[in-house]
Amino acid sequence: MSSTTITIDEALLVAQLADSAFPSGAFTFSWGIEGLAGDGLLNSPADLAKIVEEQITLRWAGMDRPLLARAHAAPDPEAVLTVDREAEAATASAPLRAGSRRAGRRLLGVFAGRGYPDADSYRDLIRDVEEAGHLPVVQGLVFRAAGLEFEAALVVSGWTTASGLVSAALRLGIVGHRDAQDILDGLRPVIAEAIAAPIDPAMLPWSFTPVVDIALARSSGRQGRMFTT
Repeated sequence: MSSTTITIDEALLVAQLADSAFPSGAFTFSWGIEGLAGDGLLNSPADLAKIVEEQITLRWAGMDRPLLARAHAAPDPEAVLTVDREAEAATASAPLRAGSRRAGRRLLGVFAGRGYPDADSYRDLIRDVEEAGHLPVVQGLVFRAAGLEFEAALVVSGWTTASGLVSAALRLGIVGHRDAQDILDGLRPVIAEAIAAPIDPAMLPWSFTPVVDIALARSSGRQGRMFTT
């Protein structure tokens, strides 16, 4: 991350938006963690640390980060919708597409309900657009509307991605609270490096997490699921 200085107010806003208590609805998603545990591929803190790092470096950095960047810079709702359709086309996993849209629309609803006109306008625009509402796109829109500069928006997005995965494993009983914090400690430099990396405006969004994608694809047939994904 660059040496950009943020105000105390912006730092407090980052803390608020990155707090697990913020009502984004993300607690209902494990993003494949539950499926990996069910398949016997996630059994220890070391397994979890590796999986979350891969999600940051091989999905969030290449997919969420550039999509958030384009939505954050978009001049109007129609331009945001163009980014949303790009997110839909770039996400190969059907369960991940559906989960991203559900999580994004929930976050959009939170901001619209709290009186942010940009969020309300975009929610109206995409009400009948099935392929729109992807989480990183909505994050770019609503975090800018809330007053976050681009890098601060990336901090919230990257941190909530990592902490959400770790929290899902914690709720599933795969790790304890101390292990969870140790894993997040180790991920801070990984997230910081991803945030600091330049984003080519012509870069196509990409990801390569086939094991997680397979776990997500198998999730619909599982019994007694705790999470939506």
